[in-house]
Amino acid sequence: MPDRTADLQAALADRYRIERPLGRGGMATVYYAHDLRHDRPVALKVFHPELALALGERFLQEIRVAAKLSHPHILT
Repeated sequence: MPDRTADLQAALADRYRIERPLGRGGMATVYYAHDLRHDRPVALKVFHPELALALGERFLQEIRVAAKLSHPHILT
């Protein structure tokens, strides 16, 4: 799969500075980035383009579950 980091950086340049990929799986790539609005490091999960439409609702469910997590080692 081609590296789409430059395309992602261009699309999100007003909000995030993409630093590097952290991991890649069958459905998505996770990037280490800097949130420019809140001046903090973040991890961005980006679906592979061919799966984005089909998995959108599943991803939203994952976001809802993750938002409920509370632990000293989880940053929000």
